[in-house]
Parts: sequence; structure tokens; C-alpha cells
Amino acid sequence: MSENTTALFEPFKSKNLSLDNRVVMAPMTRTFSPENVPNDLNVEYYRRRAAGGVGLIITEGTCVGHKAANGYPNVPFIYGDEALAGWKKVVDAVHKEGGKIMPQLWHVGSVRRPGIEPDPEVPGYGPSGLVMPGKKRCHEMTESDIADVIAAFAKAAADSKAIGFDGVEIHGAHGYLLDQFFWGGLNERTDKWGGDHVGRTRFAAEIVKAIRAEVGADFPVILRWSQWKQQDYSVKLATSPLEMEQFLEPLTDAGVDIFHCSTRRFWEPEFEGSNLNLAGWTKKLTGKPTITVGSVGLDTAFAEEGQKDFMDAKPASLSNLMDRMEHGEFDLVAVGRALIANPDWANKVKAADDASLAPYSKEMLKELA
Repeated sequence: MSENTTALFEPFKSKNLSLDNRVVMAPMTRTFSPENVPNDLNVEYYRRRAAGGVGLIITEGTCVGHKAANGYPNVPFIYGDEALAGWKKVVDAVHKEGGKIMPQLWHVGSVRRPGIEPDPEVPGYGPSGLVMPGKKRCHEMTESDIADVIAAFAKAAADSKAIGFDGVEIHGAHGYLLDQFFWGGLNERTDKWGGDHVGRTRFAAEIVKAIRAEVGADFPVILRWSQWKQQDYSVKLATSPLEMEQFLEPLTDAGVDIFHCSTRRFWEPEFEGSNLNLAGWTKKLTGKPTITVGSVGLDTAFAEEGQKDFMDAKPASLSNLMDRMEHGEFDLVAVGRALIANPDWANKVKAADDASLAPYSKEMLKELA
């Protein structure tokens, strides 16, 4: 490897967010929080990445306070006294190491299946009751349901600020609830929450506005979005720069500070005729800072099309990444699996200590270290 990584370790500032470098720990669901409460194992997991040189940690998805928000066992919540107290310990540990940290606020929507905690009787919730295009199997959200979820996100952001988090990220990607509203395949509504790009974006925009009303104008708010969905890797919300601009404009106007643009391979261009990736196009169209992500520092994506099993991966060159960063294509770089394998990935890359970088193995997911 041994590329010039200077640009990756320059300071970054946006509003009240000041980072020592451009390395972001990507949110990764780990399911190591029994009873949905962060514990000492979680504290140490995040502390080690802060000590290892990460500029900003974005936590695993944390479920907001709505009865259908959770879709998996042992996922931490971002509501209730116990969970918030657990997160306060994480925040304090990260800050003690000089790092910054934000929770990812999450609602899984129609991905939820009956039998999941906290109330196994609660079904999945979705904009049109669809779990796949044309396949109804969950609760179709009413106006009251929509208001309740918006309020839950706003409350989670307010609580996050109160316990010392440095901002919040809203999970609007990968086929979860906000993304289900974005995607015409799962959003067949004909009211103000559906229809065109503006209607399908309205739900997320209202969440951003509600969060802003709770936390103020200067508290950093990131939105993570993706073209691909876990239900279908080939889906695109926008097939042209014009469609993407129409999609992003309401979110920008609502108050998003930074867009976290999730791809499976950061080096892939988003549209024909341009080498810009998703983060590059998002920055160009909105003027907002962006985070790129997708197999950074590794030689394979986490899974290939048509496969459900996660893949092992070896350390890979950062040359393409650094070239794009030096040309200002994006501002921050999120690292996922490489940070599971190497808690001190940032420090090792900065020191050009490539030889000691460990490969990633899916077996590493079996423990929190």
C-alpha cells in the first residue's frame, strides 16, 4: 500500500463538528447488547477505535422509541433510562480518548418480523404494507403512525444531545423505513407521503425538521442514504443527476448538514460519462460535505449479488481513494470491516504500517473486540 495518505488525516470542520482527521467509523450492526442496553463490552469496543485514531465514530444502528423500530435481537436502543445510561458510558469513554461520536438513529420498518423484541406481537410497519415490491405482509402506516415515528426520531436526537453525543446520523439507507418511503417499489402511496420524489422524500425531510426543532440549528445532523437496497442490490432511486438533485433538494432544505453516501464499492462511478461516485455527485449537487463508504481498504465487497453470506477480505491499496480525496470528490471516508479487523487502522495507515494490517474475516463477527 504505502500511499501518501496526508489528505485523510487533515482536520475537518463543519458547523459545530470539528474532527482531527477524515476517518469515520462506519455504522455496523453487531447485536452484542442483551436487553437492548449498551454494556461494558460495547464501551470498550468503541473506546478502542477512538484510541486507534478514528476521527468520528458513527455507532451501530440504535432503535428509536417506536414499538416497531427494532428488527433484530440484542440491538441497542436509544431510548429508556438504562439504554441512555449505557450510551453515556460509551460517549464518555470515546471523548476521554479524544474522539467524537454520533449514534445512528434507526427504524427498520417492514423488515421487522413478528416475534422480535420488545413486543413480539408487533408486526413490521411500512409506507404501503409491502415487504417486497408487490408483496404485502406488514402494517400500512397511518397518518398517526407517521407522526409517532417522526416524534420518536426527534426525541432520540434530543436525548442523544443531552447525554453528550456530538451529533446524530439518521439511517435512511439499505431498504429500512426511511428508504422504504424513498423507494417507489415499496411506497405506493398517493397522498402527500408518496407519488413523486418530493412526496417520497417528505417523511425523511419532516424527521430532519423535527430533529432540528429539538436540537437547534448548530447540532450536526448526518443523513445516510443509498441507491441499493438489501431487498435488491440493483435498485436506483435516481437514474440521472437531475433525478438525484430532485431527490436531495428537500433533504438539504430540511437541514441535513452532511450526507453519508452508502455504496458497496466506493470506486464505482454513479452515472455514465463521469467518474464521480455517489458521494461525489451528492456533494456536487447539494454543496454539502459528504462521506464516502464501500469496501475502503479491502479487496472485496461485504457480499456479492445473489449471495447472502458475508465474504472475507484482504487489505487493499488506498491509491484510488486518496486520488479522489485530493481532488475534493468527498470530504470524509467511512471505514467498516477494516476497523473490525484493525481497531487501530487509522493509526497504522497514518504511520504507513501496512504490513501489520490484518485481513478481515467473517469469523470476526462472532465476537465484539
